[in-house]
Parts: sequence; structure tokens; C-alpha cells
Amino acid sequence: MRDRIREIETRSRELLSRLSSPEVFRDPALSAKLRRELKEIAPAAECCHKLLAAEKRAEEASLLLGEEDGELRLLAEEEIRAAREETGRLEEELRLLLLPKDPDEEKNVIVEIRGGAGGAEAALFAAVLYRMYGMYADKKGWKIETLSRNETELGGLKEIVFLVEGRGAFSRLKYESGVHRVQRVPETEAAGRIHTSTVTVAVLPEAEEVDVAIDPSELQIDTFRSSGAGGQHVNKTESAIRITHLPTGLVVECQDERSQYKNKDRAMKILRSRLLERAQSEKESEISAERKSQVGTGDRSERIRTYNYPQSRVTDHRINLTLYKLDAVLNGDLDEITGALLRAEEAKRLEGGETDA
Repeated sequence: MRDRIREIETRSRELLSRLSSPEVFRDPALSAKLRRELKEIAPAAECCHKLLAAEKRAEEASLLLGEEDGELRLLAEEEIRAAREETGRLEEELRLLLLPKDPDEEKNVIVEIRGGAGGAEAALFAAVLYRMYGMYADKKGWKIETLSRNETELGGLKEIVFLVEGRGAFSRLKYESGVHRVQRVPETEAAGRIHTSTVTVAVLPEAEEVDVAIDPSELQIDTFRSSGAGGQHVNKTESAIRITHLPTGLVVECQDERSQYKNKDRAMKILRSRLLERAQSEKESEISAERKSQVGTGDRSERIRTYNYPQSRVTDHRINLTLYKLDAVLNGDLDEITGALLRAEEAKRLEGGETDA
């Protein structure tokens, strides 16, 4: 830890010095690169600075312990105690800052919501979750773009795929991957019996073209006419797109736009992200024991959360967190849940010693 603190302090000073040099000032690309690095290490550098200052205060106060003046000794002991408490807190904070960053942390995300067990009721709750994520995105200042949707006649969603653009979107939404269970009385249930339905959510980091190489010769692209519940989005031209990635068998369809080009562009976005997720999953399967120890993002087949309407209860099963504020959560107040999941994951990683210190 001491060596890492010295490295951070030294590198921070070097970056500040170089950014003020004429050579870097004349090179916008280099200047931008150095500023990005400085911004990345700034929180850790500030923490190091506070940590060293606290240690120095404790060291200086310890020199007064041999004084004959009893009141002065008491003040010194109090200063040492306060400085050591601050040192412990800052060391813990620094360990968190030094945890390896997820390479996808700052990426936009593609979210896929699908109705599971429960038929029409599952599709209706899929629409509720879509609304919840939309309101959460508004609160966080993120932008949402629908890529593909398949509605039911009752206003539910068999499936919806949307892009979330904004700083920190993946770092928060990654915890939503998995099976979401709802317990409530459906509007169509005359007897008032509580039904249990499920909805699956997948959260994929948006893949750029540089992240995934796709050979055009390995794609089968078909066009067809759009269709929708109750005649919605129907048109007479074959603007809908179906792309099949032949090596993997992955199939993506987009028909929301009347432009064939726009539908193809959206379908390729989804395909790239699914291929990236597939590659990452294959790599992570090699270290599945480590993955299971993480709170992480949750497997899609794992039941991660229950929404109980009669009790106004939301329970996240991964960390045994229960909140009796269902309405607030469904209106986009997700930070209490995602924040708790983030802290639990950080604690697991710290326990495993996953720092680069």
C-alpha cells in the first residue's frame, strides 16, 4: 500500500507538470490523454494526500507525549487518536479506489426485458419494469432510445430492447440482470387471487465496432413487413430486418422504424452487444468459482428480486435487502437498491484482495 501511495503521488505531480509544459499545450491529443489520466487518478491522489497528512499529524502529536504538561499530553493523545481513526477510514477508502475498474464501467448499455412465466400478466409487468427504468434514467440524467419492441393487445410487452446512454449507466444497471418476480392480483382476475409471474432482464454493455469484429459474409439478412399488436406499426413495405449470425445462430429482429436502414443499424447494435456478452461469458466461465463469489450482475436464470404488491414490498434476494416502498421503487427510486448491491460487491472484492496495491 505504501509503495502504491508513493506511485500515485508521484504520477499526479508528473501529470500536473507535463500539462503545464508548452510541448503538451501545443499537442491537443496528448493534452486530452494526460487530462483523462489525471481525472482517473484524481480521487485516489486526493485520498493519498489526506492519508499522508493524517499520518503526519499523528507523528507530530506523538512528539508531545513526553511533555511534562499533563494537559498538553492529553491534547496530543486526542490528536493521535483522531488522526489514526481518520487514517483507518482513508485506507479503506483508498482500497476501494484501487479496485480494478470494470472495462465496461462507463459504457452505455442495452437492456432487454422479456415476459417470462405468467403469460399476459408477465407481459404487463414487463411494461411496468420498462417504465421503472425509464423513470430511473430520467432521475440520473440518462437518455433512452428504444431499439425494438413487441407489444401485446392489453398494453403489455412480450419483449423490449432499449439503449441507455449516460455516464455510469452500466455501473448501476448491470445489477438488474436476472429474473424479476412479481406477486399481485392481475386486473383480469375476477376472484382476486394473487398470481406470481416472472420477467427476465438482460443488461449488456453497448459494443462498438472495435469491440466485436463481424464478418459480413457470416450474416444472413432478411427483410419482411412490420407487424404489431392491433395493427400498430404495420406498413406495406419490407422495412423490418432480421439478421442471423451464422456461426453462433444468434437472431436479431428490428421493425420499429419505417426505414430499412435504421432498422438494420439498430439490429447490428443489438447483435454486437450480444456477441460481446457471449464472448465475455465464455471467458468468465473459466473462472466461474470466482464469479459465484461476487454479488455481480446476477445470472439471467437466477431470481434476483421480488415485487410483492399486497405488502408493498421489494426484496433483493442477493443481499437479503427488503424495502417496504414498492411505489417509490417502481417510480424509479432504485438508488437505494443499486447502491447496496454496489457496496456488497465492493466488500466481496476487498475480502478477496482484488486491489492492484
